[in-house]
Amino acid sequence: MGAPSALPLLLLFASCWAPGGANLSQDGYWQEQNLELGTLAPLEEAMSSTVWSSPDMLASQDSQPWTSDETVVAGGTVVLKCQVKDHEDSSLQWSNPAQQTLYFGEKRALRDNRIQLVRSTPHELSISISNVALADEGEYTCSIFTMPVRTAKSLVTVLGIPQKPIITGYKSSLREKDTTTLNCQSSGSKPAAQLTWRKGDQELHGEPTRIQEDPNGKTFTVSSSVTFQVTREDDGADIVCSVNHESLKGADRSTAQRIEVLYTPTAKIRPDPPHPREGQKLLLHCEGRGNPAPQQYLWEKEGSVPPLKMTQESALIFPFLNKSDSGTYGCTATSNMGSYKAYYTLNVNGTYLTHEAKGSDDAPDADTAIINAEGGQSGGDDKKEYFI
Repeated sequence: MGAPSALPLLLLFASCWAPGGANLSQDGYWQEQNLELGTLAPLEEAMSSTVWSSPDMLASQDSQPWTSDETVVAGGTVVLKCQVKDHEDSSLQWSNPAQQTLYFGEKRALRDNRIQLVRSTPHELSISISNVALADEGEYTCSIFTMPVRTAKSLVTVLGIPQKPIITGYKSSLREKDTTTLNCQSSGSKPAAQLTWRKGDQELHGEPTRIQEDPNGKTFTVSSSVTFQVTREDDGADIVCSVNHESLKGADRSTAQRIEVLYTPTAKIRPDPPHPREGQKLLLHCEGRGNPAPQQYLWEKEGSVPPLKMTQESALIFPFLNKSDSGTYGCTATSNMGSYKAYYTLNVNGTYLTHEAKGSDDAPDADTAIINAEGGQSGGDDKKEYFI
């Protein structure tokens, strides 16, 4: 009597191990009772997906291939590595998410020059995919054609690189104490990137990042806005929008918007030399600061009419300092944003020279120190005094 046919035994064995709620039809297909009518799975696929736990089958787990999930940045290269301990004289195969065979052992099956063989042995099949696109994302299958067929899955995640952010909404020449809103946007990230704001080294708290899916259905456009009040210290500051995303691997991808702030001038008077003596030449420099910078300086001496000097030059010159030059001098620095007046008290009496600085726009109090000719500090009045 001849050996029994293997097929009936195989079908009987498979039916014993059928998943719950599944029946084996006469044509060798599984029909799931709890699925929609007509949903069929090939016998081979059902057998390969069944979790076998009998003692006889545990020994065959050495024939189960294994691989790993991979993450790659769009445009980069990913390597898919599949290994098996006991190949049972069968070859490994890689298939793409569309179930197209890429390599069967060392034999190329799909004409795509981006896909290359890295290593093929009875125990390993490794391939590489270069210039990876977003469309390459998905689940890749490594198969070994034992009985039953065994598979391992590798999920390839492709990261979309966010574009350089764009800042909009800036209006040139902001005025001091104005409130402004800037907007930032970056497209092409996958998953969605995050945006952050800063002013110089100071973090700005913008609105939460808004996310919108791009028309390709795969990547995202993110946007954020920030609103803040500007001060004179912000003139020339860079407002920076940065995009944070794992595809950048810590690299900086940001855009800076430099802002200009217009503000009223300030001024202070500086003597040159700082410790003049009677008979020496003295220059009083009126140092104005503002945006725009002061275009005009008006020098006055209290009790003297008319003004001493109106000029675009900021210095008042005493060619030969004498006691008659004593008095309080004022310098008014003017721009189209306003004016500011600084004062300087000069006392030439053969003993000392004093100066006191203050301004017309909430000027700061005078300095509180007395400095002798050697530059030492000796007390606490509300003037600076220089011996001459």
